[in-house]
Amino acid sequence: MTSLPVLSLLIVLPLAGALALIALRKQENVAKYLAVGIAVVELFIACWTWSAAGQQPPGALPGFFLFEDFSWIDSLGIRFTLGMDGISLLLVIMTALLTIIAMLVSWRTIRQRTVLHYILLLVMESSIIGVFLALDLFLFYLFWEVMLIPMFFLIGIYGHGRNIYSAIKFFVVTLVGSLLMLLAIIGLYVIHGRQSGLYTFGLSGLLGTSLDPLVGLWLYGAFLLSFAIKFPLVPLHTWLPDAHTDASTAGSIDLAGLLLKTGAYGLIRFGYPLFPEAARTLTPLLTIMAVAGILYSSWIAFAQKDMKRLVAYSSIGHMGFIALGIAAWTPVALSGSVLQMVSHGVTTSALFALVGMLASRANTREISAYGGLWGKVPILACFFMLFAMASAGLPGLNNFVGEFLILTGSYQVAQSATILAFLGLILSLVYTVRLVQEVLFQKERQPLPMLDVTGREALILAVLAIGVFYIGLHPGPLLDVLHLPVALLTGGTP
Repeated sequence: MTSLPVLSLLIVLPLAGALALIALRKQENVAKYLAVGIAVVELFIACWTWSAAGQQPPGALPGFFLFEDFSWIDSLGIRFTLGMDGISLLLVIMTALLTIIAMLVSWRTIRQRTVLHYILLLVMESSIIGVFLALDLFLFYLFWEVMLIPMFFLIGIYGHGRNIYSAIKFFVVTLVGSLLMLLAIIGLYVIHGRQSGLYTFGLSGLLGTSLDPLVGLWLYGAFLLSFAIKFPLVPLHTWLPDAHTDASTAGSIDLAGLLLKTGAYGLIRFGYPLFPEAARTLTPLLTIMAVAGILYSSWIAFAQKDMKRLVAYSSIGHMGFIALGIAAWTPVALSGSVLQMVSHGVTTSALFALVGMLASRANTREISAYGGLWGKVPILACFFMLFAMASAGLPGLNNFVGEFLILTGSYQVAQSATILAFLGLILSLVYTVRLVQEVLFQKERQPLPMLDVTGREALILAVLAIGVFYIGLHPGPLLDVLHLPVALLTGGTP
């Protein structure tokens, strides 16, 4: 156990900030600056944890360099157990960064119930970080459910269009999957307790539980369904385009950049380690869903007239690549999946931010309404080009590294699926080039009120652009911190 409970601090600090903002609900400007200040401190703490990488605290699972374990509900075998390895480190830093981005993009656009909006963003940050750090299944499930609440209100209150419908659809679909996972958690808890006499929800205790093959398939199937909904994988994806289309810009950033990653993370951290035999049995199903998502979403993206909806479908395709790497379960593919989770968070958040900036100027997201932006707003157009090409997987930019590793690692075990995924990559390049052509270089269809980026917008986009170039040109430090946990998960050599 660390002498300083820094992991608990990462969870508690945003919650404390949310409580402080309640007291400042009538002082909107003060509340906004305080929320951003807390988020910045959170990011610094998250980055500071990198300095502990390589350590092995007493009592921690192998590969975890920060570990905290506190008594909570001992009568039920529930403990407040947190741990950080290289996988959770990168995802926690990404969460802290994108929370700041979500706050900054909302600075001028959220004019009603402003303080509540920032409270929801802080609660969202706390719960998602809790998901990435929890090593007790009950604690994991608690954070997993809590994060649905702020997302529901971010869509329902601050969205537009059919926002109430989309919020309810999001909540109901994801909750159904979560309840099935809860039943599986309880089942695993009971089976382990009867076998060992020790009733626990701790991951370390539940690893290696002996399961009847059929029981293992049912339990893992419930986990897989819950995680696949959150990915989301085809055909469980139908809630996502509606949620993105009707959410605010900040809601879309939190949804695509952070919430979707919890499904992939849950599969890596809990699904495969707890049910290795069942996971191997159902790997073909996961592979088919991954490839179907890549091809289907890329095809449907061609038909989209709304820029935000197009980005939403492209997000489904990128998550399909992440699922393909997890299904392969090789060190190279799994490293690529985790790296792609971070890259997708950066690139897709930037695209949603850009769509929000354009819509706030022209009051439309229809692709056909735009044209000629390259000469009209050159700085904004340059950023649009950069992030679109990054999303398409241009070499030298962030998405290329993760996709290359996923395809390389997956080809070792699933050649046909990898070839089909590569075809999906080509399709994504085609619809991305079409988007860039029509928005930036096509002759202007109609005069639109258009100003170039403000200082705040330039800061948002520049920070995300640094992430695009850093991961694309120098991914070594990120892959280094992933080496040990990925090797331990896949049974390779640390």
